[in-house]
Amino acid sequence: MSGHSKWATIKRQKAVTDSKRGAAYAKLSREIIVAAKQGGDPTANFRLRQAIDRAKAEGMPKDNIQRAIEKGSGTGSQDNYEELVYEGYGPGGVALLVKCTTDNRNRTAGDVRLFFSKNGGNMGESGCVNWMFKEQGEIYISKGAKFDEEALLGVVLDAGADDLDASDENQALVVCPVEKLEGVRAALQASGYKVDSAAPTMAPSNTVEITDRDTARVLLKLIDTLENSDDVESVYANFEMDQEWLTEFLS
Repeated sequence: MSGHSKWATIKRQKAVTDSKRGAAYAKLSREIIVAAKQGGDPTANFRLRQAIDRAKAEGMPKDNIQRAIEKGSGTGSQDNYEELVYEGYGPGGVALLVKCTTDNRNRTAGDVRLFFSKNGGNMGESGCVNWMFKEQGEIYISKGAKFDEEALLGVVLDAGADDLDASDENQALVVCPVEKLEGVRAALQASGYKVDSAAPTMAPSNTVEITDRDTARVLLKLIDTLENSDDVESVYANFEMDQEWLTEFLS
């Protein structure tokens, strides 16, 4: 599994154990609100269904989820959230995409710029690193005692996926075009596989290898600081580093 995917896996596992629930719920609510602007019916709005699934996985109360759906779809009180993406470079020349959901773009831009400057990075102009990333769907599947990689490969390829990475001890990663994400997920569930998560992501087309421990520490501090901001939904980066550093500095 690539460094990018290992980082994503460790972050997800870490979030389950040490997220501050209130802050996590606020971010999840914003995600649902923005998704619901495209329609409040999750059966017809895949993005909304994904957001609801993530909220449920975090234990977010049903009432909170419903209120967020109503706000986004226009049937409840209104919140004027918009999506923004900021770009820049971190320590070691690592490219960073920062996806935000905010009701105050001036505040968010100022905060993100400050986080970059205080942690060895530089926020850049729009488009400076976006070309290094490609949108794709990623599906994580729990490995059971009877896991069969060859059988899984047959299922995902038949469903239109591009790749399977089963090198991680606990999970397999299926990569697919974004437009086929829902179909591949449905095929996996119909075949009896436990889908831990299914979501679009921005995967790097090339990576920068970080070989210096101090650079790794500062880079991961920058990423962690960004992700802890209330306005930041996701951070994407194009680095590779020793997995021990990932575990140590993200713990």
